[in-house]
Amino acid sequence: MLRWLSPALAAATLCLVALAALAPAILAPQDPLAIAPAAAFQPPSLAHPFGTDESGRDLLARVVHGTAASVGIGVAATAIGVVIGGALGFVAALGPRFVDRALARLFEVLFALPTLVVALLFVAVWGGGAWSATLAIGLATIPGYARMIRARVRGIAASGYVEWARLDGAPRLTLFARHIAPNSLWPLVSAATLGVGQSIVWVAALGFLGLGTEPPAPEWGAMLDAGRVYLGHAWWMTVFPGLAIVATATALTVAGRRLAAGGAE
Repeated sequence: MLRWLSPALAAATLCLVALAALAPAILAPQDPLAIAPAAAFQPPSLAHPFGTDESGRDLLARVVHGTAASVGIGVAATAIGVVIGGALGFVAALGPRFVDRALARLFEVLFALPTLVVALLFVAVWGGGAWSATLAIGLATIPGYARMIRARVRGIAASGYVEWARLDGAPRLTLFARHIAPNSLWPLVSAATLGVGQSIVWVAALGFLGLGTEPPAPEWGAMLDAGRVYLGHAWWMTVFPGLAIVATATALTVAGRRLAAGGAE
């Protein structure tokens, strides 16, 4: 029973996150931007389960409505990294040797830099905002996915069953479509699931630094930044957005590892 407890909790958490991202009004019908100065800094209560912030805005509404921004940017950034990184990985593994060497050196240089540092460099050039954060994180994650696909494709291309199919006269396109691509993409799915969780953390980091979505739009990282000033007497302003980040990233990590284990069986 304990073996299935973590996957079940992860699945329930992800369902809740998906509902909050797609239909936040179901969980929190309040306006996340409505200010009420007289109700500022109210602790968690029945009227405001997550309390209120310095402007009297309901924190439950802001956390729920901020899911779309935080998770949406994380998913979009991961999609950019997976698509471009996967394509470059296939090119490096199956293309001419000089292309492989050039891309391998480029991947090594970029992979040596922390992803958040690379994302900060991109944001410094393009400026802040949701689109800049999405592109920055997406481009910064390309080397990791590209290296993984390159290693996976090279191993499959050198495997016995691919060699037998090649000796049997199968065309290159058939080898790629029937043997190489299907066996290479499943690890990318599990890696992408893990990557979304990590991207959400990086989105929150950029938001915490003031480089994410523009205020007063709700976003988990920006809410952490706003709450740190009042941490001594309004702990709920930081705790609940932080819990949302941790719960979502943890659930995606559990799901990604489950997918990886299923693909290995």
